[in-house]
Amino acid sequence: MSLNLTANAIPAIIGGDVNAKPLVQVLDVALVSNSNNSQQQQQRYRLLLSDAVFSHHAMLATQLNDRVRTGRVQKGSVVQLLDYICTPLKNRKIIVILNMETIMDEFEIIGNPKPYMDSDIPTVRASDSASADSTVENLPRSYNSNNSSAGQNASHNNTQNFRPTIQPPYQPPPLYKGRGPVVKNEAPARIIPIAALNPYQGRWAIKARVTAKGDLRRYNNARGDGKVFSFDLLDSDGGEIRVTCFNAVVDRFYNVIEVGKVYMISKGSLKPAQKNFNHLKNEWEILLESSSMVELCPDEDGSIPRQQFSFRPISDIENVDNNSILDVIGVVTSVNPSVPILRKNGMETQRRILSLKDSSGSSVELTLWGEFCNREGQQLQDMVDAGFFPILAVKTGKVNDFSGKSIGSISTTQLFINPDFPEAHSLREWFELVGKDSASLSISKDIIPGALKNEVRKTVSQIKDEGLGRSDKPDWITVRAAILFIKTDTFCYTACPLMIGDRQCNKKVTRLGNTRWQCDRCNQEFEECDYRYLLQVQILDGTGLAWVTAFQEAGEEIMDYSAKDLYFLKHEEQDDEKFGEIIKSRLFNQFMFRLKIKEELYGDEQKVKITVVKADKVNYSSESRYMLDTISKFCRQ
Repeated sequence: MSLNLTANAIPAIIGGDVNAKPLVQVLDVALVSNSNNSQQQQQRYRLLLSDAVFSHHAMLATQLNDRVRTGRVQKGSVVQLLDYICTPLKNRKIIVILNMETIMDEFEIIGNPKPYMDSDIPTVRASDSASADSTVENLPRSYNSNNSSAGQNASHNNTQNFRPTIQPPYQPPPLYKGRGPVVKNEAPARIIPIAALNPYQGRWAIKARVTAKGDLRRYNNARGDGKVFSFDLLDSDGGEIRVTCFNAVVDRFYNVIEVGKVYMISKGSLKPAQKNFNHLKNEWEILLESSSMVELCPDEDGSIPRQQFSFRPISDIENVDNNSILDVIGVVTSVNPSVPILRKNGMETQRRILSLKDSSGSSVELTLWGEFCNREGQQLQDMVDAGFFPILAVKTGKVNDFSGKSIGSISTTQLFINPDFPEAHSLREWFELVGKDSASLSISKDIIPGALKNEVRKTVSQIKDEGLGRSDKPDWITVRAAILFIKTDTFCYTACPLMIGDRQCNKKVTRLGNTRWQCDRCNQEFEECDYRYLLQVQILDGTGLAWVTAFQEAGEEIMDYSAKDLYFLKHEEQDDEKFGEIIKSRLFNQFMFRLKIKEELYGDEQKVKITVVKADKVNYSSESRYMLDTISKFCRQ
């Protein structure tokens, strides 16, 4: 395994930096005794420390002697210095270690360090050990890691007088008067920047704003069921890091964490960031545990920014790797209706596709998933339908490279509609002066707004000419076509209304007498049945004709009536005239048909079946922009 020591740690310490808490390696350990060497309290250990480039001598405070005796500090040990001072000694400087933690008991020597030297600071010689011992001896006996101010005072005293002096008995600061000794590691952790976090530190705390919060997800693996969520933090120095919680920790913090609020977080552990899921520019991420602390802080001075963006021009996205995470801002030029999508796990979600363009002369498709479709997605559609084209900033979008480049939302994505950003104001000015009337080149190629991931725009004649549906997997396409004919003899069927688990049976049922229905699958009888569409529709465009089948949801989109209402109108009320008028009113209407094409076996014959998955009314504004973009592509070729 590789291990990196803190760069330039030795020069920094010698230069007076006593707050860095560096990671260094012990090159050598030597026992140095005073004249009264029969008493263990007078024994001192001198260490040779290295930062992989430079080395320098250090003296160990007596309260740390047991670290050497027990083998926790030895040649090759990697340690983190927690409390230390650098004191002058006869025109030399020596490091005095007051508290430290052992990271690794033993490790191969890192780098090829050489003694740190300059014109004023020669290295410590063995003959100076007794004087160095005296300097360390003058530190208060009761000094510990929680009383760093005592160490600072000792350093100041030694600067004024290098000769051993008698120190007065140590008195605790007034804050602790009458409260007994301070328990080790119980003092509040020091707030540090996110950028300074590393897994070799002891106690730490960070103060940061939550910029994104992921959804609560459940999982199942060899260890059993579990749940997890994560959130992203941004501090006043611009450092970002992801925080993850599992199982019982989720119960503690999921409802506590709010996007936009500032929190003090401590007593977490650090682990390497999983770059497949974590886009932040930090090699670590925080894992909260049962002992972790999350405290809400007042946002008094507003020193922590609310969000940090790194926008990419849309034209650049064409060269970005698949699954990359990025920020983008553009003008929303079209928004498609939200459609239901069945995930592989059997759960249903929503998907909505819109188009973004910017001053780079390119446009890209943005796919929204889940609640984004009903919140921001619906708001954007209402604005575009009203003739207003909003600016949309996308924080944390995921790049997809299937048939061109597109962007999709993920759990940590955030959308900002008409934000008060300089980039948004500049984009608005460009769009009003130039962009509104200029065509853009789509980097999403033939991907169609509102279509499934692998759908492309086709004509009716291409279904037959290209042999669609005859492979192992179905083809998904979108065609713009009009309805030429609707079969009315079997436009719907009577269906079982009973639920099997969380789904309706929907099996065809038969009538028993005049009042009851029976389902052979469920083996039950009931008084009321359901009515579901089974429309046979002939569609046409400028290239040809095709027969398609539309089931319940698609049938309702085409007919604009429920199957039950039409069934009662035709079979119960027997109002053929009104029924015929409804059918005629649907003819020659244009729709954007999302089609699933698959070859199936009927008897002994293979036939291509075309099923309507979705039938949307044509948005002529969006369709015009699509046609302009298509024309622009051919003009640039």
